Amino acid sequence: MFYSTIKVKRFLNLIDYLSSDKIINWVKLQISYRLSVFGWLRIKNLSPAFISVEASNYCNLRCPECPVGIQKKQKSDKATLDIHLYKKLVDELKPTLQHIILYFQGEPFLHHQLHELISYAHKAGIYTSTSTNGQFINEETAKKIVLSGLDKLIISLDGITQEAYQSYRIGGDLQKTLQGIEELVKWKKLLKSATPLVEIQFLVLKTNEHQIKEVKQLGKKLGVDKVRLKSAQLYDFENGSALLTSINKYSRYKKNKSGKYEIKNHQSNRCWRLWSGAVVNTKGDILPCCFDKESEYSFGNISIGESFLSCWHNEKASDFRGKILQNRKQFEICRNCTT
Repeated sequence: MFYSTIKVKRFLNLIDYLSSDKIINWVKLQISYRLSVFGWLRIKNLSPAFISVEASNYCNLRCPECPVGIQKKQKSDKATLDIHLYKKLVDELKPTLQHIILYFQGEPFLHHQLHELISYAHKAGIYTSTSTNGQFINEETAKKIVLSGLDKLIISLDGITQEAYQSYRIGGDLQKTLQGIEELVKWKKLLKSATPLVEIQFLVLKTNEHQIKEVKQLGKKLGVDKVRLKSAQLYDFENGSALLTSINKYSRYKKNKSGKYEIKNHQSNRCWRLWSGAVVNTKGDILPCCFDKESEYSFGNISIGESFLSCWHNEKASDFRGKILQNRKQFEICRNCTT
């Protein structure tokens, strides 16, 4: 009965986020995207349905397949998003924006005003989510996050023993993550809140694939809403990897006739993400999608006075979308994309 009530509350929350402007914009985006197949590129007077906003561009862990984790950034490059710039962005897009994902590269909880970022979007009628390694969730943080109105929180838990966990989440403490999850579940109950939906994300790797059954059981024990098994994105995958799972279902790659590995999915010359969303990094750059890890294809920058929509609709953005329709694989960021 309790869980049924929670689901009803979440559904009603989703209904509250809807508006006629958002629905109309969504329908127009869908039509525009489908017409793009025939070379019709115009998305004039439309807005994205979602954006990913980078709260922090650095992290406390050193995950081997993450550009931030392998510490490509210098100390001087580390930054968190300016809250005033963020509020300006939300104010511009809130009439039609459906979803803000407060995550891109770094660890969002390193932004000390994260709960304020969430709360501002929530009060603007926008669905919010974020993803974390869970190392910074304590009693105080958990309470703030529940009160902020966050709709969904993904917590990475890539192993149920410290050995398996730290084989990928290098520098992480499994017990800290587990305690953080317990605090969130506790405060949701104390505050009688249906949100955030707490999802454990288990990146299936060679080092932890034997723990799939156990992590599902652990999720039930902890009282989370969902356990999601996710395939891992690897960068140097052509010759295989020590992290590449042997379970075909959870691998993004397959061995071809030459003995090399390649992406399993067929990549068509089109991309829904380019029509429906974008990424905003801590510097204010507008990026095509979350695969642009190095911010190579910025459409413009909102920190220098440009509006988001002027960047999203400019010639550079239109040209990029056009090239995707011609040959998606000409871009490095698209060659390892499974969307």
